[in-house]
Amino acid sequence: MSLHVHELGAPQGRPVLALHGVTGHGLRFRPLAAALPGLRWLCPDLRGHGRSPWTPSWGLEQQVADVLAVLDREGLAEAVVVGHSFGGAVAAHLARRAPERVSRLVLLDPAIGLDPRDMLEAAESTRPDEVFPDADAARADKAQSWKNVPDALLDAEIADHLVPHGEQWAWRYCRAAVVAAWSEMARPAVVPPAGVPTLLLPAGREDFVRPEWVAACRAELGDALTVAEVDAGHMLYLERTAEVVDRLRAFLDG
Repeated sequence: MSLHVHELGAPQGRPVLALHGVTGHGLRFRPLAAALPGLRWLCPDLRGHGRSPWTPSWGLEQQVADVLAVLDREGLAEAVVVGHSFGGAVAAHLARRAPERVSRLVLLDPAIGLDPRDMLEAAESTRPDEVFPDADAARADKAQSWKNVPDALLDAEIADHLVPHGEQWAWRYCRAAVVAAWSEMARPAVVPPAGVPTLLLPAGREDFVRPEWVAACRAELGDALTVAEVDAGHMLYLERTAEVVDRLRAFLDG
């Protein structure tokens, strides 16, 4: 089963495979693609999310196989791989499995090797249905967790990701897949393999990226690792788009 892929930017540009976080969708990368229009952005909805198949399995190995199939379908031997949150975990596992397919790796506040107790709490909170009486209620709820995201991007999230659910409204993702994803983020952390140039952008106002994991990345990657903390919350590329774009442009040019 093929993933649904949102294609943005220049069709003949340098390919970028962009992997979103849990409960998200590929169009969340639209601000980065708009700021770097010379690149060819392939932004799939991961399995269990958006317009892609919702059927299991939802583990990291299946997610990696799915996104490798995207590269195969597009005839791409390699691509820059960008991953945010759970997408960062998928990206890191992709680089471990097939390093020859990853020309450069960008990890935006990746969710890797997280505390199992925290992931249990997150999974339990995700299990009940989350529905809203109308779009305004959904927007207000999202604004609580996206406190520093511009209003225009909140409006885009409503337009792109909110769908009817009976007489109410819900976000377009499979709750069972999201519960499984929290479990996957509690697995032992992996680091990108030696030889893959990697840019790590931790969110300074969150604690997803642990110092010991960064140290393990440095030990594995050496000078191939660039780390630059962004003073933002977990949605750093939506909160501080210009700063993330500058970091990304410099890394790709380098």
